[in-house]
Amino acid sequence: MERIEQIKTFLNDTPEDTFLNYALAIEYVALAKDSEARTIFEKLLLQGPDYSATYYHLGKLYERQEEDQLAEETYQKGMEVTKRLGEKHAHGELRGAYEELTF
Repeated sequence: MERIEQIKTFLNDTPEDTFLNYALAIEYVALAKDSEARTIFEKLLLQGPDYSATYYHLGKLYERQEEDQLAEETYQKGMEVTKRLGEKHAHGELRGAYEELTF
């Protein structure tokens, strides 16, 4: 919880900071607070759709919540973004998660 409080303190100064919001969501995931993480991840995709790491983690969260259709759509969108941005490693991770889910 100490990290969460520290990140929130930083966010007071820069509430729209993509990396800090992403870090906060990841901390919530680590504590199995998926509802809090989901809210942040979904907000991140609206504010910064090119922040590719969000797609993988949100897709996995959807899978844990048994929302496979949302997970599939999230992976697909993430693959489009990473391909456009030339992020080969992230694209491969998303493709792997997508294939694991759909095959």
